[in-house]
Amino acid sequence: MDFGEKLKALRTERGLTQEQLAARLYVSRTAVSKWETGGGSPNLDSLQAVARLFDVSVDDLLSADDLIVLARDERRSTARSSGMLSFGLLDVLAVVFAFIPLY
Repeated sequence: MDFGEKLKALRTERGLTQEQLAARLYVSRTAVSKWETGGGSPNLDSLQAVARLFDVSVDDLLSADDLIVLARDERRSTARSSGMLSFGLLDVLAVVFAFIPLY
């Protein structure tokens, strides 16, 4: 059973709609739908929130394949954020060095 199937089973077992679950997790109903159908996966924070809400461990929610996908997505997200931060710092330095000769 993959993450989406487990999530749907836990949600229906508790009598929650996708919209109610989304509200409790502070995500969109579309996100919950994608998670359940395999069209996407939650980030680590959302995954931990799901585990807390249903009182299960993250390990119980994920298969080995799901863990690999989650790790890959988190790594890409971190790399993208780091790259944007680096370019932002370069922009600030460029502006600072452009105005230094004026002083």
